[in-house]
Amino acid sequence: MNTGSTSGNQGPAREILTVGQLNRMVAGLLQRSIAPVWVTGELSNVTRAASGHWYFTLKDAAAQVRAVMFRGRAQYVDFAPREGDRVEVRATVTLYEPRGDYQLSVESMRRAGAGDLYQRFLQLKARLQAEGLFDAGRKRALPALPRAIGIVTSPQAAALRDVLTTLRRRSPAIPVVIYPTPVQGADAPAAIVAALGAAARRRDCDVLLLVRGGGSIEDLWAFNDEAVARAVAASPIPVVSGVGHETDFTIADFAADQRAPTPTAAAALASPERRELLRGAQALGERIARAWARRIESLEQRLDTGARLLRSPTAQWQERALRLQALAQRAAAAGR
Repeated sequence: MNTGSTSGNQGPAREILTVGQLNRMVAGLLQRSIAPVWVTGELSNVTRAASGHWYFTLKDAAAQVRAVMFRGRAQYVDFAPREGDRVEVRATVTLYEPRGDYQLSVESMRRAGAGDLYQRFLQLKARLQAEGLFDAGRKRALPALPRAIGIVTSPQAAALRDVLTTLRRRSPAIPVVIYPTPVQGADAPAAIVAALGAAARRRDCDVLLLVRGGGSIEDLWAFNDEAVARAVAASPIPVVSGVGHETDFTIADFAADQRAPTPTAAAALASPERRELLRGAQALGERIARAWARRIESLEQRLDTGARLLRSPTAQWQERALRLQALAQRAAAAGR
């Protein structure tokens, strides 16, 4: 009997893993086995590191999971996540190997319900587009020199200050008419439609700017309302939409005569640049002066030519007197 053997030494030898090797094995297994998924929950323990990475916990009533969103992905989120926000994230399931904790590596984030709103946006856009509401043939050119510019927005909006600053710099002599309306909330669509209607009835201006600053899809939802889109398309006054940031698109953008990426850009589209007008006026004046100079030179040349051809009355009388004298002499000679 071999008294040196133990039950732990029986059977073929097996590889013994380190903790690090085990965690790497589990991490690879998770990434290969679970495709990227959408997960919804409430944010807690939100931390924005100096590196630009976001760390947070996603939880519901039954469970929670840690998550990380790296800077390269976080920069594209169009709102500032806060404690208690309900969100939807698209993420891969990974393992943080140093701690052996599984976590979500988040690729994108949106407010909870934003996916449904986006589907509604796409459906309405497709329906109105099929109806011809966005056709290029419906679009009107903006007036080169508007007698007045109308602004449809909230008096409290930061966008209004940006627009007014731009208009004062570019075209300080053009009057501005503000048609106040809320631009966010349940009552905003009806108020925007009413403001557009008031501008159409009063005819105080030659172009309208429909503007508000950036925000989430929920913040901008009033501009995705069907009634607002139809009011924009039906406006007898050309409409420039400048809603949100460059990456934001609303139904009102497609219905407007022109879409600007920002409120400031909308103001620039609708207003002539004062310095450009002055340069244009100067160039026009110089062209007119050159044209008149050429005309005067032509007339003077014609006068010179006429002067050479025109004979004075005295010379004509002298010539006729000489002819009469010659005739008289010939008559006298014939009578002898």
